Amino acid sequence: MSNVLVSGLINIETTLKMDSFPIHYQPVRYPFFGVNSTVSGVGLNISKALTTLGDDVHFQSIIGRDLSGSLVTETLTALGLPTTWIVRGVDATAQSIILYDPTGARMINVDLKDIQDTAYPPDLYASAIAGCEAAVLCNINFSRPFLSQARAAGVLVATDVHAISDLDDPYNCDFMAHADILFMSDAQLPATPEEWARAVQGAFNTPLLVIGLGEHGALLSVRADDHLSRYPAIKTRAVVNTIGAGDALFSSFLHFYLKTKNPYTALHKAMIFASYKIGTTGAAEGFLTESELDSWDRSSYPLPPLR
Repeated sequence: MSNVLVSGLINIETTLKMDSFPIHYQPVRYPFFGVNSTVSGVGLNISKALTTLGDDVHFQSIIGRDLSGSLVTETLTALGLPTTWIVRGVDATAQSIILYDPTGARMINVDLKDIQDTAYPPDLYASAIAGCEAAVLCNINFSRPFLSQARAAGVLVATDVHAISDLDDPYNCDFMAHADILFMSDAQLPATPEEWARAVQGAFNTPLLVIGLGEHGALLSVRADDHLSRYPAIKTRAVVNTIGAGDALFSSFLHFYLKTKNPYTALHKAMIFASYKIGTTGAAEGFLTESELDSWDRSSYPLPPLR
């Protein structure tokens, strides 16, 4: 078990099942059991996944003083996540609406309200980081001040900048610069994943870099080993919705890396974890325990050898 700080978004997530994309206009639809609302958000997804895998999570976030905020705190308590570091510092809790089709394709709409203009209390951060060996600092503004503080304290920093296309991206540059473990998607890359990985590590000296390749698997670059390779996706069950796949891959990679200090084992385990997770509808659903994952692992192929 590892002690991990997670600093990230919580929102109320509504998923809506569509017949296909692009969307054909209809004045009314009746998608029975196709509309669901849950408490989600990147920070919550990661915290729940890490907790399910057995880690002790110190979760810090900002939510609203509204009815949705009360739902969030009740949900966290039910999940066994502490509310000690959850601040009701804005009027309205962030919300998202995610449209998805039977192939797993999705369209994400996120309304952050005024969270991006709200600071997280430094004294609460000092309390939350105490005793933690790793800090997941999600790329939301209230996490930004703690990047340098965590690195200066010798705490491993992990982050996911999601879809990105510019090394000098003014929003994400400092998250990339401070990360010991850096994740991102290939969705908007301006070059091949291999070229982009070399550019990122050349610019930021990133020790461990993972680029999610969707249905094609993932790319892993380990600077210390001068290793750069793609790994094919692992299939466990049918895909329902790919929302939250990146969060699942990221959180489970961190869990197994902290446990084994082996990035290759960590990625293999994480790909099983993420594959199983996308067999559900919501971003915060479908997480395996470590023992459940081990059962799947016995029937899965190992990662290819280093080249």
